[in-house]
Amino acid sequence: MNLSIKNVPDPVVERLRERAKRRHRSLQGELLAIVETAAREDQFWTPTEILKEVERLGVRTPSESVDMIRADRDGR
Repeated sequence: MNLSIKNVPDPVVERLRERAKRRHRSLQGELLAIVETAAREDQFWTPTEILKEVERLGVRTPSESVDMIRADRDGR
């Protein structure tokens, strides 16, 4: 399917081109990535899906994080 947006202000187009360049994409590729992200935003993740994504990304939280947060809060 093809989509079209008319009358996009020049400054917006320029910012999108710059964004695409930073991500090493064509303008078309960047616009598709933006639309895909926006379409996913309305999806809700289950706790199991979130855990799988955290594991896939290899996110780790040091066990001392609670102490670090408490120390930061106590310092305020």
